Amino acid sequence: MAENDVAVHPTASVHPKARLDPGVWVGPGCVIGENVIVHKNTRFDSHVAVAGWTEIGPDCHFFSFSSIGNEPQDVGYRGDETRVRIGANNVFREFVSVNRGTAKGGGLTQIGDDNYIMAYGHIAHDCRVGNQTIMINGATLGGHVTVEDHVMISAFCAFHQFSRVGRYAFVGGYSVITQDVLPFSKVAGQRPVHIFGLNTLGLRRKGFSKERIVALKGMFKIFFFSNLNTAQAIEKIQAEYPAGEDRDEIIRFVQTTKRGIIKKTAEAWDLESE
Repeated sequence: MAENDVAVHPTASVHPKARLDPGVWVGPGCVIGENVIVHKNTRFDSHVAVAGWTEIGPDCHFFSFSSIGNEPQDVGYRGDETRVRIGANNVFREFVSVNRGTAKGGGLTQIGDDNYIMAYGHIAHDCRVGNQTIMINGATLGGHVTVEDHVMISAFCAFHQFSRVGRYAFVGGYSVITQDVLPFSKVAGQRPVHIFGLNTLGLRRKGFSKERIVALKGMFKIFFFSNLNTAQAIEKIQAEYPAGEDRDEIIRFVQTTKRGIIKKTAEAWDLESE
């Protein structure tokens, strides 16, 4: 296959109006719809279905039987021209599904760059997924869920509609998330979900300095263990820590929550050993 060629297997079905950029590979049994745009060097293995008004960035890889851009699983959907937009260098493993948006939800399901979505994952209508996230097998996002950058979601987690997950958070396996997950935190569990402290190991792997982690631990102690209400805890954090990216992000996230923040602390949370 030459650099500027598009390779389409004889058993694949690509609509003549679909746009495939140079270097795109379409494997056996794939179906690419009329309103699909695929940028360069993206690869579809066998039996991938891409439908609707879907745009896929360069250098993505879709493994067998993934389904991208089909109608949202919303009983109010009436064939509206809603969209899926996917960035660059993403991997979608076997049987992953991504549904397009709904008119009432903004009309767009959006996924950023450098994400890895493992087998049987589901991203529902109107979700927003950032950059460099990992969703392990069977993780499921309900409609309108927001997942920010550098998040790790473990296997078979389920997220309630409109919940949010802040940057650099870690969600443990089989968790049922019905409220917002604070940035930099580590949560797990079912009814209730518990917070297990700062995602220290994840932050170290992402290059956070010791000083930055110590400051985040201090803010977490105030927010979760000071016996202050939310407004008082924010005021104390503002008084004790100078303005900066991490402090301001935590405060913004808390102040903009609509479903509340997961705050129930786990008995296993040892602040000194974190």
